[in-house]
Amino acid sequence: MFHWLEQRPFFFAVFLFLTVAFAGFIEIIPDFAKASQPAVGTKPFTVLQLAGKQVYIKESCNACHSQLIRPFKSETDRYGMYSLSGEYAYDRPFVWGSKRTGPDLHRVGNYRTTEWHENHMMNPPSIVPGSIMPKYPHLFENQADIATAYANANTQKHVFSVPYDAEGMPKLGTWKEAEAQALEDAKKIAVDMENQAVKDAVEKGEIPEIVALIAYLNSLK
Repeated sequence: MFHWLEQRPFFFAVFLFLTVAFAGFIEIIPDFAKASQPAVGTKPFTVLQLAGKQVYIKESCNACHSQLIRPFKSETDRYGMYSLSGEYAYDRPFVWGSKRTGPDLHRVGNYRTTEWHENHMMNPPSIVPGSIMPKYPHLFENQADIATAYANANTQKHVFSVPYDAEGMPKLGTWKEAEAQALEDAKKIAVDMENQAVKDAVEKGEIPEIVALIAYLNSLK
């Protein structure tokens, strides 16, 4: 049979394609099955964290930072355990990134603090000497879009069956309830910040983008 195939390039190419495709299919199926199961401890983002993710995307943070630790020793030595598909069960859209001008941020919440992020976003070189990351002072003045984040969460709940309001999961509730919860969450972030203007804004019921972004970064664990 193989001698016959070697004499017929077209059929040989078809045979090779089908063989490789079948092997690849068998390899991929288990990962698809695992992807549908959230990893232990994985929870949907709160409304405040989703607002921070919106800032993350708007500022194109994923252009310089990945959120995907690959299963290579050089990666796990630096960033820890490689990423599991179930850790992204509630991550819509994915912000894996494809370039690392800066470090991977998949589990940045495990080793950076609110105060660190605050100072780093205001003036990166003052925290990381030689950093080429730009400054983001406008995040301390712009207001986070909580309404859009709430709509996003509602969409995920009703369209993608994300288990908001389930036992042990973040509460969504009505818009007023979500707005109040986002402000309470913002106050917990602001109490660890140094910027007095941000503290005052949160006390007045406002949520600067920097607070939402830090809430999102702190959730990456």
